[in-house]
Amino acid sequence: MPRESKRARQSRAVEILARLRAEYPDAHCELDHTDPYQLVVATILSAQCTDARVNMVTPELFRRWPEAASLASASQDDVESVIRSTGFFRNKAKNLIGMARALVAEHGGAVPAAMDQLRPLPGVGRKTANVVLGNAFGINDGITVDTHVTRLSTLLRFATAKTPERIEEELMPLFPQDDWTLISHLLIWHGRRVCIANRPRCSVCVLNDLCPSARVRTM
Repeated sequence: MPRESKRARQSRAVEILARLRAEYPDAHCELDHTDPYQLVVATILSAQCTDARVNMVTPELFRRWPEAASLASASQDDVESVIRSTGFFRNKAKNLIGMARALVAEHGGAVPAAMDQLRPLPGVGRKTANVVLGNAFGINDGITVDTHVTRLSTLLRFATAKTPERIEEELMPLFPQDDWTLISHLLIWHGRRVCIANRPRCSVCVLNDLCPSARVRTM
C-alpha cells in the first residue's frame, strides 16, 4: 500500500467505523454483568480466557460473593475452586480478593469511575479500566486493546506499536472520542466472526477494499 497521509488514514478509519457499525449494530461487551463490580470481576477473569468460559463461571461466583465486601472476606481456596476453569486461577483469585479488599478499604466498596483510581487496583490495568469505564459508566477515556484489537489494528495499518498502551495511543486520534468504546467492540466482533486469526474470511469482509492486508483476488 502506498504511503498514507495522516488525513487519508483518518478518513479511512472513519469509513471503517461506519461500515463496522452497520455490520454489527448490536456490538457490545460480551462479558455478562449487571453492575460495575461484576464487570471488574469478569474482566479480570477474562485474561487468557474466552468470554464464553467466563460467563459460565461468574454466575456461581456472584451467587457466593455478590459484592466487594463478601469477596474481600473470601478464602483464596474457595475462590480458586470456583474460577479454576478460567486458567491462571491462583493469580486471578489473589487479584480478585485484593481488588475487593481495596474497594472496601479505599472506595467504600464501590467501583470508582476514574482511571487513576481504577488502575492501582490489584488485577486492574489500563485495559480493564477502559472496559469498566466505557461499559459500566459510559466514559470514553480510552480504547480497550485486547488481542483482537491488536491484530486488526496492525492488519489495517492503523498501528505499528507492539504494546497495548502504545497501540491505544495510535488509535485514539483516528476515531471520535465518543466512539472509543464502540470501536473496540466492533473490532473484537469482526475479529471473532470474520477476520479470524490464521483463517481470515477476506472474500466476505466488508472492509476488504480498505484493508491493506486483505487476501482477495483481483481481476
